[in-house]
Amino acid sequence: MNRLAPLVLQIVLLVASASIANPLFATPSPVADKGQRFFDATYSEAAELRVLYVDSTGWAYRDEAGELTGVTVEIMRRFAEWSHDEHQRALALEFVEERDWSTFYQRVRDASGGVFGLGNVTITETRRQELAFSPPYVTNVAVLISHHDVEPVDDRANLALGFANLSALAFAGTLHETRLRELAERHWQGMPLEFSGSNDDIIARAADGTHFAYIDAYNYYRARQNGAPLHHHPAFDDPGEEFGIIMPLDNDWQPLLAEFFHADGGLLSRTWYRELLSYHLGAEVAEILLGQTVAH
Repeated sequence: MNRLAPLVLQIVLLVASASIANPLFATPSPVADKGQRFFDATYSEAAELRVLYVDSTGWAYRDEAGELTGVTVEIMRRFAEWSHDEHQRALALEFVEERDWSTFYQRVRDASGGVFGLGNVTITETRRQELAFSPPYVTNVAVLISHHDVEPVDDRANLALGFANLSALAFAGTLHETRLRELAERHWQGMPLEFSGSNDDIIARAADGTHFAYIDAYNYYRARQNGAPLHHHPAFDDPGEEFGIIMPLDNDWQPLLAEFFHADGGLLSRTWYRELLSYHLGAEVAEILLGQTVAH
């Protein structure tokens, strides 16, 4: 046994060094999210799917009665109804909250089977390498905001002058951070940049008059409706990014979800979808996101 000790020690050290150099040997996440696969559910009475979500007012939130609802939550419930009606396949949805957006993203990425994520994730080619996306459920406009007493900055070239007494604030790991870094590189090298973990905090610090930041248009208008003293600078608007429901790459429910999105002329044209936007986000925000008038 003593002769084996050096060999065992060498093996331990080799594995330890491999775990540092190669992520394939890294310690797996303590959370292993799984959902039933479409293939395995062929002969089941009901398939059990897991739906992770990040709390976001209007999109995935609990109402005054404590019930989970919101635009993306109701889209998933409609998908379950449609699956039953059109394909006689019942879906049982297990909604699971994840408070941290970065952890939410990682959990869906590292999950397997019938797992879905609701977190207003922008569809990008880079992310397609590690996630599957539904067709887009909304096209977003990113807006740059500050306290309403800050003079309007009508030219990107005036970024440093217009916000000289403020610091930039970003939701770490999002495209909003990327936007601010690109602005700094082009128009304000040395721009002070700080980070936050929530949209509510970003809005509060912009409303305090200490920061400027990119946020999604619906968050800006909702904050303004709630009385936040904010102003948005249209010269910095960045329209056109699309949000999708995310899935692990091996989620074989993707074709069925895509079929649901494209049915009856497409999700974005359906009356119930437009009513969802107006009800949960407000008519003004719905009009902006849809690009046309929505019934109040």
